[in-house]
This record gives sequence, C-alpha cells and structure tokens, in this order.
Amino acid sequence: MIPLGQLRQLPLWHLAARARPHVRWLSNYNRPAYRRFSSNGRPPFWQSRGFWYAAGTAGTGGLVYYELHIDESPTGRRRFIDISPAEEEKLGQAAYLQTMAQYRGQIVPRNAPADAFVRRVAHRVIGAAGLEGDWEVHVIHSPEKNAFVLPGRKIFVFSGLLPLAASEDGLATVLAHEIAHQYARHSAEKLSQAKVLSLLYMLVSLFVDPSLAQLGRSMTSLLLELPNSRQCEQEADEIGLNFMAMACYDPHQAVGLWQRMRQAEGVTPPQLLNTHPSSASRIANIQKWIPQAQMKREAANCPNPELTRTFLSRLGSGVAPF
Repeated sequence: MIPLGQLRQLPLWHLAARARPHVRWLSNYNRPAYRRFSSNGRPPFWQSRGFWYAAGTAGTGGLVYYELHIDESPTGRRRFIDISPAEEEKLGQAAYLQTMAQYRGQIVPRNAPADAFVRRVAHRVIGAAGLEGDWEVHVIHSPEKNAFVLPGRKIFVFSGLLPLAASEDGLATVLAHEIAHQYARHSAEKLSQAKVLSLLYMLVSLFVDPSLAQLGRSMTSLLLELPNSRQCEQEADEIGLNFMAMACYDPHQAVGLWQRMRQAEGVTPPQLLNTHPSSASRIANIQKWIPQAQMKREAANCPNPELTRTFLSRLGSGVAPF
C-alpha cells in the first residue's frame, strides 16, 4: 500500500495504471456468463418445455403408426410394412424398366430353349401355388449364377445358373424361392424398414452428432438389416420348398442344388456379414423341412419321384434342358 504522502506526489498516469486491474475485475464481474448453443441469451430450443411436448407427441404418434402397420408373414413372423401392394407394384415396375434397359441385348429371346425351359418350370410352380396375376419371366445371358425377383411379379434368371440347376427339380428350387419372396412381400418389408432407419439416422444427425449417424448406420446394418435379410431368405427357402413340392417337384433335390452351390461359391464371407444364409445352413434347414414339404406333395396327388426317375431311366431319356 502506498503512503498518503507519497500518493500525492505520484503522477496521474501512474495512479490510473495502478487502478486499471481493479476496473477490469469489476467489469468482468458484471459480464454475463457464456452459454453453449445460446442465441441472444436464450437457451437452445431443445431445452424448452414446448419442444419436449412436441417430441413426446410425435414419438407417441410414431409408435401408434408403427403398431398399426405390424403385419404377419406367411410363417407367422411379425414385421413392419407400411407400403401398399399398389405402391410396391409401382416401384417394381420402375425397377423392371431399369433392369430391362441395363441388360438390353442380353435378354434371351422368347421361345429359345433356355427361355422356354425356365418359363415352363416357373409357371408350373406359380400355378401349383395358386398365385394370380401376370408374371414376367426373363433369362439374362450371363455367366453369373444368380436369380432375383422384383416387386410386381418380375423374375430374372441368369443363364449361368442353369447348368448348376442341372434339372427341372433344381431349377424349381431356385424359382420357387424367388416366387416365395414375392408371395411373402419381402421387398415391401425391406423398403418399410429402410424408411424407419432413415428417419432415425436423420434424428441422430440433427440432435446428437452427424458423425454418430454413420457409426449407427454401420451398427444397424450389422445388427438389424443383415439378420433381417437372412430371415427373409430363410423364410423364402421354407415357403419355396413347399411351393415346389406342390408343383410335384421333388423337395429332396433342393439339397443337391445347394450342395452344388456350395461347391461353386468358393470362399464366402462369414454368415454374420452376409445377406444370405450360408449354403451349409440352408441344407440343414431344408433337410428339416423336407417331411412337411413331402406331405404337401402327397396332398397334391403327385407321382412318386423314385418311380418317375426309374421309368425315365428305363426309357433312356435323361432330362436335358439345354
């Protein structure tokens, strides 16, 4: 502390310099504290009571909407579908036109041997399953060993799959599987699930952290989307096995097809990271479902497959579709 006598002798600028820290301290004392995400001193909107009222109302409405659109699959599995058959068919028509444009020049002409063979087997399965509507069946000239169905009853088979099918029974296994996807509305199920997940990603990006949305998308794919896809594939295997049996094809031949598929696959990713069950898993499930499929076949008054094969072998006529 400066004595009073010395204080009177000091210049004014010195006194001002000594007093300035106290002035700054007083001014800081009266300054309002910084608030994160504030605008003009107001708290962020998500801290307001009105926001949470609105969020609660929207959340409750969303849960009610979700419950009202819970559907039961042909095997009794509960799933969410909010796409009508008409919307599904419209989306399928757009995808069909795009697919036809993509493989222009590779579509096998009508009544060519491969096309006639595939369409004969497909329509036999469709008729036995009692599925109405106009079905489009196309063969794509490609070494790819695959087939797929689009919403709206559009089936595509790659010609590379036909040698692997080896017979009408083998091809019926694949086609009945694809027809089962259409019958069970698996496309509508996946599209509906994608809408819900997109909404969740948007909310996470908006209210939490955009970087977490990407992590959440990866985790959701691993924990929800891939298992659901495998579930749909397994369901199509079970329904398809019954469909091919009702069409008087031999369900035992489905095992042979998937054994050939397993040999042709080579190295595949673990089932956990794949959209389809492994061939080994499929074979085990099909063997479990064969007795039920065999009952469907007998109910359709189909001839005994062993007797049919014996009769054909005595005639010396093997099945040669190509």
